Amino acid sequence: MENNLTMIHTVAFSELNVWDVKTFFHLTDIFNKKYPVVLFGEFLKKPQIDKVQIKDSEEYKILGARAYGKGAFVNRIVKGKTLKMRTYQQAKVNHLFWCKVDTKNGAFGIITEDLADGVGSSNMTFAKIDINKANPEFVQLLFGSKKINEYMDGYVSGTTNRKYIKPDQLRDEIKIVLPPISEQNRLVDNYKLKINLAEEQERKAIEIEDEIETFIFNSLGLSKLDVRANISGLQLIKFKNLDRWDVLTKDLRIINGLETSLYPLKKLGEVFSFPPKSWNKKEFKEDTFNYIELGAIDEVFGVTEVKHIAVKDAPSRATQQVSTGDLIIGTTRPYLKRFAIITEENDGDICSSGFAIIEPSSNYDLNFLKEFLFSYYGIEQLKNRMTGGSYPAITSTELKEILIPFPDISVQKEIGRTIFLMKKEIGELKLQAEHNRTTAINDFEQEIFKS
Repeated sequence: MENNLTMIHTVAFSELNVWDVKTFFHLTDIFNKKYPVVLFGEFLKKPQIDKVQIKDSEEYKILGARAYGKGAFVNRIVKGKTLKMRTYQQAKVNHLFWCKVDTKNGAFGIITEDLADGVGSSNMTFAKIDINKANPEFVQLLFGSKKINEYMDGYVSGTTNRKYIKPDQLRDEIKIVLPPISEQNRLVDNYKLKINLAEEQERKAIEIEDEIETFIFNSLGLSKLDVRANISGLQLIKFKNLDRWDVLTKDLRIINGLETSLYPLKKLGEVFSFPPKSWNKKEFKEDTFNYIELGAIDEVFGVTEVKHIAVKDAPSRATQQVSTGDLIIGTTRPYLKRFAIITEENDGDICSSGFAIIEPSSNYDLNFLKEFLFSYYGIEQLKNRMTGGSYPAITSTELKEILIPFPDISVQKEIGRTIFLMKKEIGELKLQAEHNRTTAINDFEQEIFKS
């Protein structure tokens, strides 16, 4: 039998401050030995809280704390007369803030200057951070770490929906790693450097997305429109443009804007082919297949993931088989822009009936069509023709009525090729930003935790 004596840990009586096996289990050396591990009470103190008496006529920012270290935030802004509780707690800068009846998954936040005019209910609690010992941004980073969340969740108690850590327990029983303040500052600066770079890359990606829209409109002679305004009052429309008799079918700004096109307007159904692509699992010779659902589509990266499913477990919506070069258009909530060109990697895959499929042809460029549908003129037309409540969709009949400017094939290809390169740059920027965000927290955790 294995010698279990190696599993026994001894603790000096002078260090015995709580008779809890779970606590001693968590004191296992998981943190980097070069930094001290201290009680939260080393840098958290009971705060002096000012009470706010609610007045019916005034507005109040009610604060909350997001899980997974996402911090404190304004949960809602309400009139005092809507609040049942008549006394709230005034937040103060550099206080740690959490819900004392629900503190699982790292739901702790730091009160920053922009939140100091907010208030917390009696379900919330505060602790004052000694900023000479702990950088508040460092503390927030700790709660943003998945490993710290797992570590802290070992201390929560209560029912499934209400798991909590008591304020006294946090200060007097739970230990955490605490480097010297200079090291905390260094770790915070390193983290912020990578996050700032990621944010800059994300801003650049958004700028290029705007440039794509402008490029499309300029290439086709279309004016760029502001966010759709509410339509009210009498609107006049030319009889030649009247293709339906219901009042919701036309946004005159879209129609008038399209009429400025340098190229003739044609309906999708007049130009593009929607071939039947039906798939019958009973005739399928393999045991499994790759399934593309609406959620698998990314606006920049196209088909990002497929599900590998046994034929016998095929979803009822798995009804179509796609080929390389096909354009698939998500018809359920089309404003989500679930449109993609099928690459060789997904040739022969099965897709949801929630897609319309257009096959490639030498007469037109599907990249051009996809990018036009992504544009404001495309999306607004799709939205205008949706029907349904919770899951609005556009029927194939209505999809074929969408108007598109139709330049020569060489112009289509040039527009499609230019936007392809711009989206390639967007994709690279987004991947770099994601890498920098992941690296920021990983590097932080590598410093904090034992290798």
